[in-house]
Amino acid sequence: MITLQFLLTAIVVCIAPGTGVIYTLALGLGQGRRAAIAAAVGCTFGIVPHLAAATLGLAALLHTSALLFQVVKFAGVAYLLYLAWQALKSDGALSVSAKATRQSMIKIAQRGALINILNPKLSIFFLALLPPFLSGDPATVTAEMIMLGAVFMGLTLIIFLVYGFFASFARDWLLQSERVMRWLNRSFAAMFAALGLRLAFEKA
Repeated sequence: MITLQFLLTAIVVCIAPGTGVIYTLALGLGQGRRAAIAAAVGCTFGIVPHLAAATLGLAALLHTSALLFQVVKFAGVAYLLYLAWQALKSDGALSVSAKATRQSMIKIAQRGALINILNPKLSIFFLALLPPFLSGDPATVTAEMIMLGAVFMGLTLIIFLVYGFFASFARDWLLQSERVMRWLNRSFAAMFAALGLRLAFEKA
């Protein structure tokens, strides 16, 4: 059921900086508000496969199949390291630069979706997060899981948009300094690399 406790739990989870937040901030700083919106939308839709997996019980299979978990996990690690490289490159897709090339909103959204799709822990996360807030009625469990997941996605989108708008508003001030831009690019690269390494050591 949608309770105040669930809403507070979901908000805390969404606010905590993760790959989606960092990606949205990077796009907001690097390319402005429209790019931040696309990033936030993409990251939010990347939740859908994991929500579906948790609802259909596939997350349990992912949790028990070591090989499947490892395949998805290391695909996610490789993608995060690729994003770290893109942040370091002067003409990279995530580079914060006053002369950054505008990217297609669709490509930005697709990249954001992949960040979450390739994180196998999300399915297991939903399998752990949502059940405590269910009514316990077997007849309505699927509908309740979908409803709770939809609310979580809505909160994710709103919070990510706030992050992205903040970054886009700070963009003009930050882009006045080459030193700040270099620091930001190295920081984003380090964060993506650190998240990739952390994922590499995750266990099912």
